[in-house]
Amino acid sequence: MQVLGDLVADGRGRDGPLFTAPERTAPYSYRDFCTNAWKGGNLMRHYGVRKGTRVAVVAGPKNPVDGDEPGYLGTAPDPLLAVLAATLDGAIVDVDPPGAVDATALVAPAAWLDRYELGPGTKALAYGGPSDDPTVAQFERELWSENPLQPPGDVAPDDPALAGERTYTHGDLLAASERVVAENDLSDETTVALRAPVTTAGAIVAGLLAPMQAGATVLLGDDDADVAVAPEGVDVPEERVIRPSDISV
Repeated sequence: MQVLGDLVADGRGRDGPLFTAPERTAPYSYRDFCTNAWKGGNLMRHYGVRKGTRVAVVAGPKNPVDGDEPGYLGTAPDPLLAVLAATLDGAIVDVDPPGAVDATALVAPAAWLDRYELGPGTKALAYGGPSDDPTVAQFERELWSENPLQPPGDVAPDDPALAGERTYTHGDLLAASERVVAENDLSDETTVALRAPVTTAGAIVAGLLAPMQAGATVLLGDDDADVAVAPEGVDVPEERVIRPSDISV
């Protein structure tokens, strides 16, 4: 695999579950998630997302309540889908955006959009909600009707994909995910509880890319798993823990 798009294309050939959550009536399969990532890439292209543009993604529950914090997923992986979709177009994704967003697109829970000041050229796409603002695109609704084909684009391993403490390339992220798989003995029989905020490259690698490399299943919610992805200092029920801050990307 050379770029993140290769990981998505490979996932379309898997039949097993990529995400499960107690509230879901059925698991979210690799095939469905990766097909929707293609749809998401095509959707974002309608709003100007191209190679070298920037996309801000705020992770959170679809319908946040008091006490929910940006960065922590709810029981739906829409923010992770948006991250992958944007990278398929060659965009650079910021998963910990500031209050003033200067990007081609912002993807966030509808209830949190008013926390962000959008630049004049920034398109807001909301999941959950829906938003009452007619200028905001409804991410899930528009995704449903989008083209389920691989987005066009020329993306190379040394192209930037993720903004953080530095800018991480497609090659950086894939190499780090391969190391996580090997060091933690992840396989297609492993379940991974994502208990960390997905606001760093280490969390994206450990909570999404490494499980996809291995064919593992990511648990969203409170159920116990074989392995947990959790911040330093946070106690979890799992004996095996991957700390995003320990991952070298």
